[in-house]
Amino acid sequence: MKMMCVIAHPDDECFAFGGALALAADRGVETYVVCLTDGQAGSYRGDAASGAELGQMRREEFVASCEVLGVKHHELLDYQDGRLEFADFSRTAGRLVERMRRFKPDVVITFGSDGGLNTHADHMMVSSVTTAAFHWAGREKRYPELATVFQPKRLFYVSTNFFLPERQAPLPMPWTVTLDIKSVKERKAEAFRAHTSQAPLMERTREIFEVYGGEEFYSLVATAEPQPARLSVDLFEGLEG
Repeated sequence: MKMMCVIAHPDDECFAFGGALALAADRGVETYVVCLTDGQAGSYRGDAASGAELGQMRREEFVASCEVLGVKHHELLDYQDGRLEFADFSRTAGRLVERMRRFKPDVVITFGSDGGLNTHADHMMVSSVTTAAFHWAGREKRYPELATVFQPKRLFYVSTNFFLPERQAPLPMPWTVTLDIKSVKERKAEAFRAHTSQAPLMERTREIFEVYGGEEFYSLVATAEPQPARLSVDLFEGLEG
């Protein structure tokens, strides 16, 4: 089994998806995280003296976090943080199509169109291009020059049952999957701590995750086969065997 996670910034992989990634690794699922930017425009900058320095710092933090979560493959692309809405949509989706066709994930997880807990425009764009890539990876007429056609089986958006204080609340999708991540909750926190430049964010959200950090929520938004919506506790239900 394989799972691909597409994110916008270093720390998204643990802050939003850490439980799902750690649980997948524990059950032997091969995981791959693609991050589109290096987070140079982040509000929390550690001791970085420039954007380039912060970007390099966050690249290293991303690698360390992925190692904690048991991610087998991780890649950080070259898009500009805070500017994904201005990136060439077709080219960006094509880069993800190529990676989906090469890696052949059964399950793809990413942000929803709400932009996540902080309603970030970069998260919204990652949702859009990943959704297009999920559908186009299986279409022969889309990017015929980019590897062999492959259709992933399921696409999930991360959702939420809580909101960050002092932020305008998102309009999250109703979830279909509730993941019990209590067994990997500390590992998710450890991965977040690997992002030392983001220490103020960790402290600001610590109490929230103490209360709400035992579960992650995902919305099933596309499948390779027609099926009714139903509640589940497993992103891979029915795919193994």
